[in-house]
Amino acid sequence: MTKKLSEIAMFTDKVAEMTDFYRRFLGQEPLSAWPGGAIFMLGDVKLFIHTTYEPDDKNDLPPFDHLAFTVEDVDEAAAELRDKGITATRPPQDYDWGRSAYLQDPAGHHLEITSE
Repeated sequence: MTKKLSEIAMFTDKVAEMTDFYRRFLGQEPLSAWPGGAIFMLGDVKLFIHTTYEPDDKNDLPPFDHLAFTVEDVDEAAAELRDKGITATRPPQDYDWGRSAYLQDPAGHHLEITSE
């Protein structure tokens, strides 16, 4: 199944400073900005800066930096990866933004597969 890099997510308690840094570094204004985050477009890829938070009952997904890859069908992609010996640390489920699953590479980097 084809996977397309769609997002680089960075969580921080310095959203304003990060937004200003990337505004100057990239030489562009964010596509969207709010007190808790900002989104810059890097071609077809979103650079998503988000405030760090404590997981709770409503949002139990930990705030970890990750790369997100868009796929046509998250469940099918997760099954295909499982067949290749790659198990999701968080199996497919629905979130506010769509259906996603999460996994880690051997070095511990977090990856998301999503069907935005």
